[in-house]
Amino acid sequence: MSYGAYGNNYGGQSNSGWGQHDDRTLQFGGGLRAVDWANTRLERFEKNFYVEDKKVSSMSEREIEEFRRTKEIKVQGRGVPRPVTSFDEVGFPEYLTSTIRAQGFKGPTPIQCQAWPMALSGRDMVAIAQTGSGKTISFALPAMLHINAQPLLAPGDGPIALILAPTRELAVQIQQECTKFGANSRIRNTAIYGGAPKGPQIRDLQRGVEIVIATPGRLIDMLESHKTNLRRVTYLVMDEADRMLDMGFEPQIRKIVSQIRPDRQTLMFSATWPKDVQKLANDFLQDMIQVNIGSMELTANHNIKQVVEVCSDFEKRAKLIKHLDQISAENAKVLIFVSTKRIADDITKYLRQDGWPALAIHGDKEQRERDWVLGEFKAGRSPILIATDVASRGLDVKDVGYVINYDFPNNCEDYIHRIGRTGRAGLKGVSYTYFTTENAKSARELLNILREAKAAVPPQLEEMAMYSGGGGRGRYGGGGGRGRGGSNGRHGGGGYDSFGGRGDRW
Repeated sequence: MSYGAYGNNYGGQSNSGWGQHDDRTLQFGGGLRAVDWANTRLERFEKNFYVEDKKVSSMSEREIEEFRRTKEIKVQGRGVPRPVTSFDEVGFPEYLTSTIRAQGFKGPTPIQCQAWPMALSGRDMVAIAQTGSGKTISFALPAMLHINAQPLLAPGDGPIALILAPTRELAVQIQQECTKFGANSRIRNTAIYGGAPKGPQIRDLQRGVEIVIATPGRLIDMLESHKTNLRRVTYLVMDEADRMLDMGFEPQIRKIVSQIRPDRQTLMFSATWPKDVQKLANDFLQDMIQVNIGSMELTANHNIKQVVEVCSDFEKRAKLIKHLDQISAENAKVLIFVSTKRIADDITKYLRQDGWPALAIHGDKEQRERDWVLGEFKAGRSPILIATDVASRGLDVKDVGYVINYDFPNNCEDYIHRIGRTGRAGLKGVSYTYFTTENAKSARELLNILREAKAAVPPQLEEMAMYSGGGGRGRYGGGGGRGRGGSNGRHGGGGYDSFGGRGDRW
């Protein structure tokens, strides 16, 4: 395949910083007035739509236990509903089941089996499941039923369902699912995020939408400028709550939730369950029920072959070229993770000058440019994507064959999320990770992940784990605090104008 004419005028970078794009530098809602909910008259609304199917009711406790065991479903809380085993048992109306059938899904994923009955029953709930497990429609489909049971929007009304997400990539991905499943019932949605023009977003809000998917900073901006309000919100979702806290969004989230009526239904979805996420759940959820999918330890998808190579920083480039040479015969998509924007641009320039069809995505790029880069990657016209952690979640590309961790992330939770970009939807994948002495604090936890997956363990990693202090935290809390920031870097890095494009590779 020739890439000769590709990318000779690949645009320069935006001068605006990562904070500006992803809402980090915005004030924490200083212009929002506190709402006196105790003295506010609230219209009653219905939130319990679940009727247990006869097939589910007829199962014995032992059968339910065995089903949960085989699907690695663990539940906590008072009166958790039984899981469903098929789409027919959920009780969705025809306008939703017809859309599910059209997608060609064989059956619900483990998170959907348990989360649908929990969400449809109107309870506040927490769901802990790895990225790529089908969680978006776990909260999106119950949202449709919830919305259709409420009075229609009146002029000036804000949304009925609010979904908070950490990044614009994830917000756009959630919007695509909501559009797909909301079309039959004419449920309107919009995605509100930084780094894109406000005009179209404001027009959507003022026309009236039932679902708003938003990153916290841009939503606060819209609330402070009175472009929308949260008075009608009765269904609140916090998706990837752990990631939102890692990105420093907790003050914004608290401000936003203060604007929402306290008798709402709240759903929190997270890939991990550290102490700061637990505190957020305890503060915002009432009489909550919880579902955990998978091991109680941090584990990797077993469809991913994990290869870890201990090396020095100096050796990384040669290893990268060696692995790309091996992969090039397969014409597979490769996602390369780096720690900073500067390294992303340096590696991209280095590869393109050598004829590799590579592009970069990170927080300094305009939204239009990022959309274009993702489009080129998804279409396979540029099968090598270099990314900072901004792309490690919410990047929904089904057929990524390889993930290369050029720089190891701040913690093993992010490692799991990164390599989880491959091996999706039952496919096999491969991850290569370059591990240096600077990463030694993560050695022991990475060692446990590799052993659990029966992956090859380099002797140097075992040695590092023996002498490094850090112990494993596990997915569900314990251990020290989580790293804040740093993984995306704040380095500028020059734009790249017209390099490479020889197209003699891949």
